Amino acid sequence: MRIGLDVPSMQHFRWRDYAVRFVFGGIVTALAGLIARRYGPGVAGLFLAFPAIFPAGATLIEKQEREKKRRAGFDGTSRGRAAAGIDAVGAAMGTLGLIAFAILVWRFLPSHSSPAILTIAGLAWLAISVLAWRIRKAMKKLKAARRRKVT
Repeated sequence: MRIGLDVPSMQHFRWRDYAVRFVFGGIVTALAGLIARRYGPGVAGLFLAFPAIFPAGATLIEKQEREKKRRAGFDGTSRGRAAAGIDAVGAAMGTLGLIAFAILVWRFLPSHSSPAILTIAGLAWLAISVLAWRIRKAMKKLKAARRRKVT
């Protein structure tokens, strides 16, 4: 799988789909604000880590893939679920980078320049996420090579 931007596929989304993502993310953020007021920012940060956009995004991806297959005359349920699963794998790899981001900000932001630490933490997030993706890709190639060797 190549990483890229597929602009034509973005045209199939309706504004309602984007509104669902926005509202869901806003609700989670507002709840985290209420939790911060009551229990403090440390506890509220755990709730901001909730994947506010992922559930809405995964359901939209599943729905789009299922509808695409149905238009072609097939039942797209398994295809939609597979597409949402692939999206979940990407989210998990991105989460590894977010862990590094959070640790760097937590450890160094109180005593260092905010722009510098946020830049370094952002680059760490990017590097770790891309590294996780490359490792997964290499493992898939290795697994496929082993299967070919056995048969």
